[in-house]
Amino acid sequence: MKMNPILAIDGYKVSHRVQYPQGTSRVYSNFTPRSDRFFSSPLADGKLVFFGLQGFLQWFLVDLFNEAFFARPEDEVVSEYKQVMDSYLGKDAVAVDHIRALHQLGYLPLHIKALDEGSKVPMAVPVLTIINTKPEFFWLVNYLETVLSAELWKASTNATIAHHYRKICTRWAQKTCSDLTHLDFQCHDFSFRGMSGLQDTMQAGSGHLLSFKGTDSIPSLLYARDYYTDGEPYFIGASIPATEHSVMCMGEREHEIETFRRLIADLYPQGFVSIVSDTWDYWQVLTEYTRELKNIILAREGRVVFRPDSGNPVEILCGTGANEDTRADRTAQEKGSVEVLWEIFGGTVNAKGYKVLDPHVGLIYGDSITLERANEILRRLEAKGFASSNVVFGVGSFTYQYNTRDTFGFAMKATWGEVDGKGRTIFKEPKTDNGLKRSARGLLRVARDELGELRLHDEQTWEQEQEGELKTRFLNGKLFNREHFEDIRQRLATHR
Repeated sequence: MKMNPILAIDGYKVSHRVQYPQGTSRVYSNFTPRSDRFFSSPLADGKLVFFGLQGFLQWFLVDLFNEAFFARPEDEVVSEYKQVMDSYLGKDAVAVDHIRALHQLGYLPLHIKALDEGSKVPMAVPVLTIINTKPEFFWLVNYLETVLSAELWKASTNATIAHHYRKICTRWAQKTCSDLTHLDFQCHDFSFRGMSGLQDTMQAGSGHLLSFKGTDSIPSLLYARDYYTDGEPYFIGASIPATEHSVMCMGEREHEIETFRRLIADLYPQGFVSIVSDTWDYWQVLTEYTRELKNIILAREGRVVFRPDSGNPVEILCGTGANEDTRADRTAQEKGSVEVLWEIFGGTVNAKGYKVLDPHVGLIYGDSITLERANEILRRLEAKGFASSNVVFGVGSFTYQYNTRDTFGFAMKATWGEVDGKGRTIFKEPKTDNGLKRSARGLLRVARDELGELRLHDEQTWEQEQEGELKTRFLNGKLFNREHFEDIRQRLATHR
């Protein structure tokens, strides 16, 4: 049985309903990235890529609530809630009438407004607001804070990180490449195995797919398809045949070159194939095997992609030597992988004067890549006279998992309420804080200024609150203003 979503809460949430003042009828809250102080990028711009709400609204607030709460017998749902609360806080410590009333209502009486997904959002600007639509369910707004935060912070964080990879790749491509068509596949999602479970993989991986079309996370493709398309044929992402160490090891070390030969000549005589190349001696593969297999590689219709998987990625790809070192006796390690392949296979010099490897060979590095390392690799390639298109990055959990809700300081806070029919502007402003936790006040509106930047306006009237960029996305159990994945991709693409 699927988890009852009414129990997807922090334990302290069950006590808050009775703690609000008598006569409370409405609670108005917002979800906001407050600070990017823990986010590091060579091209940091103080903005977040908002993503993930539509998927969350559909799978949790609609599908899961309908299937695991509203569709179940009322007494069964209420009994389960009571059993959990009696065990958790003590017998009859928590009433259940409000749970029964919600089940009888048959839908979630909430109004959620949000910015368009794929928008670039400055810090301290809310991405969404939420309020109850029936007075007796005022308690439901912040009751959902925990799950809303848990499900949304990472999708937006990883979409932002992927966007910065795209910005870095675009920056160097514009300087060193005549053709930019490689960009959609220059960063490939390798993060699945290092994420915190399947749901995390699907949501966060979909964030990667806003900026790139290369992924090994098939669940991310399904998530984007199911929640951000209408099921029609639409290209979301793809990969290529690739080996792993077990494949290479099973072929035995003394026959490693035969494994390479079998892969590129028999199994994949055409098209792309990625071969992990550091199982034993990476530099032997790159300097000896390549020469022996050169004629076979050049006769293929497609590309053999060599994948180093250990060591310092900057040095493996760009070399340990100084760029001005042109000694004839430099080692392969001093030259780096790109230069070694250039010496063996050659290539062309593009219109901007940078070397591009022969299209029959390529490189992908997928171990411990970060934004800073990707930028340094492309910077060093440019200094050596190579186009940035000569390498592809495998972006893994070292990038997409080493983050927290604090990476962008996400928080959900109430800023307005209604008690005994009168509105109250509420806020928090701790004297012991440095200003980060100071909340907005009252009803909120997000509008674009004369430069097109999103700006927060607080202490608004209800008429003002209805205006601006926050649009209805969920109202009384139904989704509104759904958007296609392609529209979100294109919106974000305008910021590259």
